[in-house]
Amino acid sequence: MKKLMLSSAGLVLIALAFLAFNLLAGLGLTNARLDLTEQKLYTLTDGTRQILKDLDAPLELNFFYSDAATQELPVLRTYAKRVEEMLKAYRREAGGQITLNIIDPAPFSEDEDKAAEFGLQGIPLQQGGDSIYFGLAGKSAEGQVQVIPFFALDQEEFLEYELSRLVQSLAQPQLPVVGVLSGLPINGGFDMMARQPTPAWMIMEDVRQLFQIESLKSDVDLIPEEVSVLLLIHPKQLPETTLYAIDQFVLRGGKLLAFVDPYSEADTQAELPGEMVIDKTSDLPELFKAWGLRMVPEQVLGDGAYAMSVSMGQGQRPVRHAAWLNLPRNALDKDDISTASLETLTVATAGILEPLEGATTSFTPLIRSSQYAMPFDVKRFGLLANPEELIRDLEPTGERYSIAARISGPAQTAFPEGLEGQVEGLKAADNINVIVVADTDMLSDRMWVQVQEFFGQRIPQPWADNGAFAINTLDNLAGSDALISVRSRGRFTRPFEVVENIQREAEVRFREKEQALQSQLADTEQKLAALQQSEDPSKPLELTAEQQATVQQFIQQKLAIRKELREVRYQLNADIEALGRTLKLLNIALVPVLLTLGVLALWLWRRRRHG
Repeated sequence: MKKLMLSSAGLVLIALAFLAFNLLAGLGLTNARLDLTEQKLYTLTDGTRQILKDLDAPLELNFFYSDAATQELPVLRTYAKRVEEMLKAYRREAGGQITLNIIDPAPFSEDEDKAAEFGLQGIPLQQGGDSIYFGLAGKSAEGQVQVIPFFALDQEEFLEYELSRLVQSLAQPQLPVVGVLSGLPINGGFDMMARQPTPAWMIMEDVRQLFQIESLKSDVDLIPEEVSVLLLIHPKQLPETTLYAIDQFVLRGGKLLAFVDPYSEADTQAELPGEMVIDKTSDLPELFKAWGLRMVPEQVLGDGAYAMSVSMGQGQRPVRHAAWLNLPRNALDKDDISTASLETLTVATAGILEPLEGATTSFTPLIRSSQYAMPFDVKRFGLLANPEELIRDLEPTGERYSIAARISGPAQTAFPEGLEGQVEGLKAADNINVIVVADTDMLSDRMWVQVQEFFGQRIPQPWADNGAFAINTLDNLAGSDALISVRSRGRFTRPFEVVENIQREAEVRFREKEQALQSQLADTEQKLAALQQSEDPSKPLELTAEQQATVQQFIQQKLAIRKELREVRYQLNADIEALGRTLKLLNIALVPVLLTLGVLALWLWRRRRHG
């Protein structure tokens, strides 16, 4: 009886301790979180924390999510839960500077009107049905508004980047200033060959819509302080004072996007009627060396896998041009914000970038060739009459070459002794942010967009993502170092990789058996045809004993192989089921066993201690 009372009292004490812990946790540990996801999906990066720490004015975030209307959409609901948890993490980290409103806009309600007023997109579940909302509207104290119209499921990796970008845009509403220094007629010019003026490139019209443009001359000796991103396009034979200005701009924290080229086909200014072609190359070898990379001199990239089909004129068949490349998603970095959402990029006579040995910076390829690529001598392209010559001479090296790369990390100045006549500048930087692209032709209209005139308006019809790449890259670089550091974080929903590997291995075996069956079937049919050819066509077709034996042999072989195929399929399911049983055993049995062993170990330790 006494033991029973002691046991009951112990249970009561345990229950009281449990209640007390919950009360204390609810009062004092409301902001405590434990992120057990492998990729730390609910843990904010240092860059995001810095952005939130720097907020000096309150922001209002309105998360519109049609919770009631998405009961039958588990994938969307799972992602919405992650978005909500991430927004709550932003609110906690902002120290009272962010107000978060979670709104379920019912059909025909004031909340739905508010969502539409912000410009959010309602997606109809079915034709004529109600729309669902899954977007974010942010508002600053000054009334500035930034929105994410709809959280796309295929952009889950960049959720934190998009949220941080919205917050920073609200905190710094003025348009970023992009300084442009170009050796090509991007703002329009005069075509010497056609003897007529040329319009501005469409890429510049897109840039002007999102950024404030500061045009710079090729002999500039100081990049203005208000410039946050410097855009260099085909910088040919820049004077040393300009190179020094670029060097100091990058070292003091300015961001740089540079388009260089071993052979710029857009450089028509290097061509005069009746004269030899002048140098079409642009490079920054001294600066690149200081930043830990180089463009391989006098080499143009050729690629047999991504070669573009080009027209050779009316009445002639198209040919593949090994140096004009149509780059699919496999050629683009899926983890970088500049390239992750793109489908196709096109380049023409592009160069090759590579990191230097011993560089202190990191070299991250953004655009790469396939393994069926090789370098060509740039001299071939001045008098190239038939691009098929390149395909015939292509001997793939098996290497994937970089066309564009992101450079970051500590770097030294390219002018350690300074420059005569210039004030002594910075000698090094802890971190630089530079993106280099070894092609300028990709920016010209003919490589990515068709422009039509409509009542005096130029209407662009893009057929490649070159413009989006340039805008994405400028937008990314225009942010702070903190925002640039926020990169791809991974997905909440992850595939069953082990199961998929088992399925792939079984499918390989299945295909091998299937091919063996097809081979045996073709062999048997040939034997039957040979036997039938020896018979008199005037006589009715009758199977001889030899033919019957062959057919019977084939049937037996076919049944045996079908049995093997069934065994392969059975083994596929058996392997997956065995994996499932193992996981269940670990989840159901392992944890209780570990707890039991832990309790026994504690009991033994206490017994020895008191004994």
